[in-house]
Amino acid sequence: MASYNRVILVGNLTRDPELRYIPSGTAVTEVGLAVNDRRKNSNGEWVDETTFVDVTLWARQAEVASEYLSKGSSVLIEGRLKLDTWETNDGQKRSKLKVIGERMQMLGGRSGGGGGGRPPASQGNQYEQPAPQGGDDFGPPPQQSGGGDNIPF
Repeated sequence: MASYNRVILVGNLTRDPELRYIPSGTAVTEVGLAVNDRRKNSNGEWVDETTFVDVTLWARQAEVASEYLSKGSSVLIEGRLKLDTWETNDGQKRSKLKVIGERMQMLGGRSGGGGGGRPPASQGNQYEQPAPQGGDDFGPPPQQSGGGDNIPF
């Protein structure tokens, strides 16, 4: 049976990104993302629900996140789920589901949305990690048109 592992989240950072480098020299940062949802409960009252998600960003994305994002920044993350498992010192097995970010887009502006600074216009504000090699590559993401005049209907 085929499988598909894709996650798209929009939320706000719960802490400032902390950039580090692994021994090979590749940048990595882990950020916390708060994703808010609002729905009606059984009594018809609106209830806010927040889900906290750990996201790992690699390479240039990690560097950009560290440079331009801060706690409260609004961001879109596209990636895949990964289950981390480990054993504690006292022998207990632990696991945690997190997201490996493969695409990041900063949302909001310099004021208001907590989006921090923006990269220069020549760089844009979308950063994408190269697609992994192997059987789970479903092709490149759709290309966005450059102007607003290319309406498909």
